[in-house]
Amino acid sequence: MGLDPADETERDPARGLRQARLAALRARLAPPDGGRNPRPVLPLGLHALDAHLPGGGLVLGPPHEIAPATPADTIAALGFALALCARHLAGQPGATLIVAAPGQPLPYGHGLAGLGLDPTRLLLLEAGSDAEVFRALEAALHARALTALIGLLRAGMPLKPGRRLQLAAEGSAPPLLLLLRPAESGMPNGAATRWLIAAAPASRDRFGTLDKPRWRARLERCRNGRGGDWLLEWDHAAHRLHLLESLAGDAAAAGRSRA
Repeated sequence: MGLDPADETERDPARGLRQARLAALRARLAPPDGGRNPRPVLPLGLHALDAHLPGGGLVLGPPHEIAPATPADTIAALGFALALCARHLAGQPGATLIVAAPGQPLPYGHGLAGLGLDPTRLLLLEAGSDAEVFRALEAALHARALTALIGLLRAGMPLKPGRRLQLAAEGSAPPLLLLLRPAESGMPNGAATRWLIAAAPASRDRFGTLDKPRWRARLERCRNGRGGDWLLEWDHAAHRLHLLESLAGDAAAAGRSRA
């Protein structure tokens, strides 16, 4: 016959204390909802992409990095970030804050309209440094008043600012956070995903005018997901991405990709 755990606890008070501490630690580490209600995501609307992302989309709250493949692709990377923002805003009320470090490309009205973004729903803040960008994004996350956030950085996101942004995004259904950074700054820093964007020839209408932007998008790192490569086209009217070509670059062949 086995002994009752309560009897064992009475015979060994130290053991009971250890068990109580272990139970308290497990309770602290467990998800607040028991794992039944995961964080909200922004689906990209393409199974080929969403299947690579945990939860079927970009997790809202943690930072997502979007980097140009080359310096010449900086505008393309910004366009991709704004397109994702437009997709998010299409289904949500509220405004987006864009915080730009010195020397970063700034969006303008005609270009925003071409991506399906209403300029009246955008707030633009020109910061004096990357540090000021991080402080503004962190304050905005704590305020819980904006629908999306975009930070335009000069030198990338170090580990400490990334961790502060993660902490600021906890405890609510936070807005989408997108960060633009140089491709050469690729050290892990807590970002949920890292995208490498290159410009592709845009489609043209029957008059030969540039119609829909296109990008070659590589998902380089994805926490709890898989990398991949795609040729994408943006439909600004429908706020949808279209898959034009699946590239032979699935990072799953090289193993699970983690941020």
